[in-house]
Amino acid sequence: MSGHSFNPIESLANIRHEFGEHGGVNMSIEASTTFTVLEAGTMPKIFGGRLGPDTGGCYLYGRHFNPTVFTLGKQIAALEGAEDGYCTASGMGAISATIMQLCNNGDHVVSSNTVYGGTHAILNDYFPKKTGVQTTFVEITDLDAVESAIQKNTRVLYTESIANPTLVVANIPGLSEIAKKYGLTLVVDNTFSPLVLSPIQLGADIVIHSATKFIGGASDTIAGVICGKTEFISTLMDLHTGSLMLLGPVMSPTLAFKLSMRLPHLGLRVTEHSRRALYFAQKLEESGLEVVYPGLPAHPQHELMNELHHPDFGYGGLFTLDTGSVKVANALMEHLQNEHRFGFMAVSLGYFETLMSCSGSSTSSEMTEEEQREAGIKPGLVRISIGYTGTVEQRWDQLKDSLREVGLL
Repeated sequence: MSGHSFNPIESLANIRHEFGEHGGVNMSIEASTTFTVLEAGTMPKIFGGRLGPDTGGCYLYGRHFNPTVFTLGKQIAALEGAEDGYCTASGMGAISATIMQLCNNGDHVVSSNTVYGGTHAILNDYFPKKTGVQTTFVEITDLDAVESAIQKNTRVLYTESIANPTLVVANIPGLSEIAKKYGLTLVVDNTFSPLVLSPIQLGADIVIHSATKFIGGASDTIAGVICGKTEFISTLMDLHTGSLMLLGPVMSPTLAFKLSMRLPHLGLRVTEHSRRALYFAQKLEESGLEVVYPGLPAHPQHELMNELHHPDFGYGGLFTLDTGSVKVANALMEHLQNEHRFGFMAVSLGYFETLMSCSGSSTSSEMTEEEQREAGIKPGLVRISIGYTGTVEQRWDQLKDSLREVGLL
């Protein structure tokens, strides 16, 4: 199964013509917190779930559906090839709302053992304590191990399309087969690879994004997205059991408008991130350094990635470099930032400037040392989200000089 036949940019273009209220070429910002009806009898129908944005054009309250946020959700769903989508206040808001909607007290999740630290914490620590939902973590590339971890009360199979920070590529079609066999919902966090991979087209049921990253692109917004079937998105807004409606991690309309203006050039940005990441990864590999990038033939899932990804958008904008120790990793990042202005020592990714972090002591620090070892996260692993400022030649010269400075070249 391949996502090559689906074109996310064309899909977005087909849906994006949302005229503003007064005929503007951009959609309007609907800042109202509450919405009126023309007839009093309409209100009970909205509260009863019989009328809504897709069934009668009715809106209720800003914590329910908002027209601007609703439209952005549709646009990102189009990028993913999903039926529907809605936006949240953060990526973690999207993850937590999705899992809570799918699971009840006593249910079980099977998850990749290599996920974002915050995701690991909510599955490993928060949910068991607060909700009774337990998680078994497995090596996601071992499909036999995945299947063996499934229990009678398992409801969700959870993975990242490209793992944070190890860049392991999930076999989404293979995981989809397992999920369907056991009646599970396959949830895929596609934050690392918007446009590069289309998990819904590959068999996923629900796709999540931290729109803070590549979708936002400027490290100036915190946002999340949930994409899936309209039926599921509607359940998130149920007045009695909806995780978005009742817990309230919804996006503001002003932010939704802001993000809608970033989507048209997402393809250009992702393509350039990918082009530069491949360039640096190849240079580092040629220099004999331990670099991991899905675009390199040496990557364990390189052939799988070739089968699944959209070639027009490359292999993603992140690579990792194992420096051997935390001390060397820190020295390298400090030299790159403070001597060359190569990038910033900061968490997050998808920014137009390069962002660097030592994952074990930052974005994966919620995991124990043993859990990090099992996930393949080495102490000196530096995760680099490559930006597109400066020329690649200039940036490579800076990186090469810093590698020499810390003794890696």
